[in-house]
Amino acid sequence: MEKQSLFARLFRPSAKSVADPWADLFQLFGVVQTSTGVAISADAAARVPAVGHAIRLISNAAAILPRVVKKVAEDGTETRMAGHWAEALLNRQANDWTSGFDLIRDCMVDALTDDRGGLIYANRSSSGKVVELIRYRSGVMTVDYHQKTGQPFYRMESAPVEAAKVVHLRPIFGKSPLTMFREAIGIAVVLEQHAAALFSKGARPSGVLSFPKGMGQDAVNKAREGWRATHEGADPGGKTAILYDGAEFKPLAFTSTDAQFIENRNFQILEVARAFGVPPSMLYQLDRATWGNTEQMGKEFLVWCLEPWLQALEGAFTRCLLGKGDLVIRFDRDDMTRADLVTRATAISSLTSARVINPNEGRGWLGMAPYAGGEEFANPHINPDRDGAPAKNEAPNGTL
Repeated sequence: MEKQSLFARLFRPSAKSVADPWADLFQLFGVVQTSTGVAISADAAARVPAVGHAIRLISNAAAILPRVVKKVAEDGTETRMAGHWAEALLNRQANDWTSGFDLIRDCMVDALTDDRGGLIYANRSSSGKVVELIRYRSGVMTVDYHQKTGQPFYRMESAPVEAAKVVHLRPIFGKSPLTMFREAIGIAVVLEQHAAALFSKGARPSGVLSFPKGMGQDAVNKAREGWRATHEGADPGGKTAILYDGAEFKPLAFTSTDAQFIENRNFQILEVARAFGVPPSMLYQLDRATWGNTEQMGKEFLVWCLEPWLQALEGAFTRCLLGKGDLVIRFDRDDMTRADLVTRATAISSLTSARVINPNEGRGWLGMAPYAGGEEFANPHINPDRDGAPAKNEAPNGTL
């Protein structure tokens, strides 16, 4: 058994009983009560289209980016270490039943819906090398923090787990968006439930027939059948209403609150967008979306929503898999920021001419193989061996 540090032995958290449970034990049962009386769990919240799509959008966006291992030099430049074993775990197979895509996506979903965050266990061989990454189901792994330092302590089914064997993606404030903004999500759930009831058994009739005289049940049934036969058929439009015994028809109208029901539901989409940091247009709330601001909001999603999560993932994987050396794990963002071919070609040409990149680096961005001599940083539009004047019988562009 490895010797524990004096700090860990002095400040080891005590085991708690059912009478004094862990704070995240309540989440194990999915009970997060709101003022609306609705208990919000990850499953219930994900059934709200705006919430489910926001979670799916962020988790899928993080999972589709390739993971690479880079070596950081003293001057801060980074060089990719192609073929590193960590790339195989994170991009291909994390374990025998989970792909790298599924691992990142599910870890992100946990961080967005669970206060514990995303927890991944790194299974190491006898030599200390990580051989597989496993994301256990909710509740199997737990985390608690030291009251003063915030040092995390991990457990798997009550057994302590070394922090070096855990990839931990922590949500901001120690609370997931599902918990932080549970009231807004609860209102969205209530609005959906109200809509379902309104258009099913709770739907309002178009109007009522009132009779000044008292009527027996037989008379009521005959009047109802006569009205339905005349005005509730396949095509009731244009038919003449005939009322008996002084009967009056009173149409029912929605109240002002009911008339704003759609407006209320649209506002809750905006609230969900704020909760997860996703632009409303990406949740298909297109009231104020235009061709110009939609592209800008897409960039804001990358910078202000996705980028903090990516950097947190990079730090968590680097700490667990690579330690404190000069190797780091990066998410390749090129696929998310890739423009159309004409724009990319213009940018690569400009960067090459300015000697910021060499031709082979530009070809690498396009997924093309390098060529001999392409490592030279030179402006292809300038030939230093010439005096600038075209040769005899030579056109200005260098062709004969």
